[in-house]
Amino acid sequence: MQSNLQQNNLPLAGIRVIEFTHMVMGPTCGMLLADLGADVIKIEPLKGDNTRRLLGSGAGFFPLYNRNKRSFAVDLKTPEGMQAVLKLIASADVVSHNFKSETMKAQGLDYETLKKLRDPTLPELIYVDHRGFLPGPYDHRTALDEVVQMMGGLAYMTGRRGDPVRAGTSVNDMMGGIFGAVACMAALMQRQKTGKGQQVQSALFENNILLVAQHMMQYQVTGQPAAPMPERISAWAVYDVFTVKDGEQIFLSAVSETQWKIFCEALHLQDLFDDKRLMTNNDRVNARDWMIPKLRERLKGYSAAYLSDLFEAKGLPFAPIKAPHELIDDPHIMASGGMEKITLPDGERAGESVDTILFPFKMDGLHLGVRRNPPRLGEHTDELLREVGYSSAQIDALTADKKVRNLE
Repeated sequence: MQSNLQQNNLPLAGIRVIEFTHMVMGPTCGMLLADLGADVIKIEPLKGDNTRRLLGSGAGFFPLYNRNKRSFAVDLKTPEGMQAVLKLIASADVVSHNFKSETMKAQGLDYETLKKLRDPTLPELIYVDHRGFLPGPYDHRTALDEVVQMMGGLAYMTGRRGDPVRAGTSVNDMMGGIFGAVACMAALMQRQKTGKGQQVQSALFENNILLVAQHMMQYQVTGQPAAPMPERISAWAVYDVFTVKDGEQIFLSAVSETQWKIFCEALHLQDLFDDKRLMTNNDRVNARDWMIPKLRERLKGYSAAYLSDLFEAKGLPFAPIKAPHELIDDPHIMASGGMEKITLPDGERAGESVDTILFPFKMDGLHLGVRRNPPRLGEHTDELLREVGYSSAQIDALTADKKVRNLE
């Protein structure tokens, strides 16, 4: 692990967050707050967050979204376990969760209950509630990323008409968690001014609606419903994936009159450049039904590598088509410092070092780095109990009685 920004220089140094989270949405919020310097304490059941044990597409969830956090493993069904958690909350600025509101309320961990328990001499609590839906007619429903993509227009836009397709990653979960963190930081800033805490809410469905807002606005501006992406009328004439030599694929584009001129010159397409039917971008958009097949035929003899080099040299937009696993050794990501090593906490490869992706921004020229590996279950239980005043004897008793769990 490299140091990147030093802990005491991070914006949220000194802020403590207690999170009751699993899967992606809540942990993403905690990851951003932790990367920014907050002390994020992940409350886990004695068996651990179920996300630790996911297979397939979920196998990367826990190690990706839980870096820079501490793990506190506890049995919340026992009075002793709940008392320990309430002491941690008393030492914290923020509580964050992405369980059902009814579940948190049944455990006495809802905002109103915690607000009443708060010592009036302490700064008021910020409570981050990650939900499927903001309050309204749908808020009783169980939401998943795929559920809101289907009902929120994103799957319709991604797939072909009659064949809705979800986006290829957990876009709403991740963005919903990031918006939860943004709202949390705004609430902390407001508390500095007013002394008042508050509950903030972030939701999957509303996040998805923001993602398709441009298409909703398009309808209101033009009166025409947005077509799914595979059959949309593109704003740009050349903006496509082309299959070229040896069956390779590459995305090529020319989105301005200057780029069209360079495109035609570079690829020896003077006849198309001189064609009076293709004089402007809008002309070319209207001619796509016959122009694009001509381009496909003319480009199929070039290799993807040749076109990449050519377009890069000419300053034209292009992109090789890559799978996610091919990005692990991407030279740009590596050179820009966008990845760091972590140690896997669970599973058959526990203890092995792998690469993790950092947040895509820099502060003072530096990425936010990895200060702590994703925690092993209960890795920090003992030290956290000591921090809130438990003696060694009390900790040993809680551990022996299976009220909490440490590394053993």
